[in-house]
Amino acid sequence: MEREVREALRNSVFGYDEEGAEKAARKWLELKLDPYQAVTEVLTPAIQEMGERFEKGEAFLPELIMATDAMNAAVKVLEKEISKEKLEQARKGRIVIGTVKGDIHNIGKNIVGIMLKTAGFDVIDLGVDVEASKFVDEAEKSGAQIIMASALMTFTASQMKKIAEYLEMEKVRGKYKLIFGGGPLTETWAREMGADGYAPDALKAVELVKKLMEK
Repeated sequence: MEREVREALRNSVFGYDEEGAEKAARKWLELKLDPYQAVTEVLTPAIQEMGERFEKGEAFLPELIMATDAMNAAVKVLEKEISKEKLEQARKGRIVIGTVKGDIHNIGKNIVGIMLKTAGFDVIDLGVDVEASKFVDEAEKSGAQIIMASALMTFTASQMKKIAEYLEMEKVRGKYKLIFGGGPLTETWAREMGADGYAPDALKAVELVKKLMEK
């Protein structure tokens, strides 16, 4: 029976089936199986495989989004029976992400967020038009390790510098890695504004996050 439920969980991700994911997760709990193993041994590998397919051009963004939604539906059922400590162990790290003040573009940011989730990171998305202080306050509140800021317009990109300045003002700059990205940016400009790294696209963003998390 365990084998069948494992297959049902895995297939729900690849079948973009939120209802099926919830049903399989409930069945997993009914069988008194370890919910932590469902996350780490079934759901996480499945969504990572979807991410790899997307990177290779074998899956499209809408499919990746639907697969992530299915995984999240199962996790929502399972996490009630998993200790907070174990849930933290299953995550590779926590990231706060948002589009800076004055900018309402979110497509690039959303893609980065989805890719990070499929890679196993916990992502807190603040949305668009976000004040510099909110990035920092949320990172402090949530225990994040990385702050990522996006901008699509040249005149809003300068808002990123305010995040670095606010971190310095609050005397917490050393606690966080800063990643800036967006259409008008270059790596040189990002670093001049205080970033620890620059990501020109979603795939590079995931690679950079993994690298910075290791430091």
